[in-house]
Amino acid sequence: MIIDCHNHVGADIMFYLRGDFPYAQHLVTMTSEGRALGVDRWVVFPFVINLSLKIEALRRGEIEYGGLEKVPYAFENRRLLFEINELFPEQGKHCLPFVMLDPMREQAGQIAELRKLRGEYKFYGLKLQTTMLQSFIQTLGEEGRGFIELAAEWDIPFLIHSSVGPDDPWAQASDILDLAEKFPHVRFCLAHSCRYDRECLDRVNALPNTWFDCSAHCIHCDGALEDLPYIAERSRRFDSDFTNPARVIADLAAAYPSKFMWGSDSPYYSYVAMLGSKRIALISTYEREVSALKAQPLEVLERIADKNIRAWLKLKDENILAH
Repeated sequence: MIIDCHNHVGADIMFYLRGDFPYAQHLVTMTSEGRALGVDRWVVFPFVINLSLKIEALRRGEIEYGGLEKVPYAFENRRLLFEINELFPEQGKHCLPFVMLDPMREQAGQIAELRKLRGEYKFYGLKLQTTMLQSFIQTLGEEGRGFIELAAEWDIPFLIHSSVGPDDPWAQASDILDLAEKFPHVRFCLAHSCRYDRECLDRVNALPNTWFDCSAHCIHCDGALEDLPYIAERSRRFDSDFTNPARVIADLAAAYPSKFMWGSDSPYYSYVAMLGSKRIALISTYEREVSALKAQPLEVLERIADKNIRAWLKLKDENILAH
């Protein structure tokens, strides 16, 4: 079985308004394209920008709270779960939805909405992307500690966007790892291979409650070749041949055999946006992501796209993963 542990469904208003890409993905598009490539199951969650943010500011590329909704992700989480369970249940039954959250804004309101949603639908984890929200991940262990308590109560994991660049104070991989050390009873996954930061990957390997995924792997390899600022600098970078994404997967799987999980980050396996004053255009495909996975021996493929993901999810009922 191939489980893709990192996917977005829905729409991103800021990306659409500013001419960036991608700005949307439909559930049926994701499952149809992925299944044709051999993917069996999808961990899925909404896009990042939500209706609690001011649309006028988003059009300028700015983050300001006070939009159409008071509670971050109250609309987006419910919309996703309705789509999975009511609109397209045949496709939805192959998906494991996660809900999105903002650790810094309206925590009590979000927790109340999540408890209400939990009474209506199943979901299997909590997803954060704090860079785009400009919401400090450390807040999760402070004012946002209620989300940690929910994860522990429901025994579900976190999946957290991670960064290592000095211009991103909101989602530093080292800060996420500090949280994992502080809350050893909760499971964490750091997305994007910690941007190939060897020190952070080694910390993931050492902690019993942390994993990492390789979401958007191919464009991260491209970024390493160009020494782009979102990738760990060479002195800290995991050593591999970044001209060959399949080789990098093989090396990561060998170095971190029980902690490495495969995910595509669909549709963010491509990314076109402003990076400072420069527009960056990194283009890949779902097929390229899957091809790098399928280049691995069967034992490696099954370990990083199935076994390790099951260990992180820790599902009480694995029937959703039955063929």
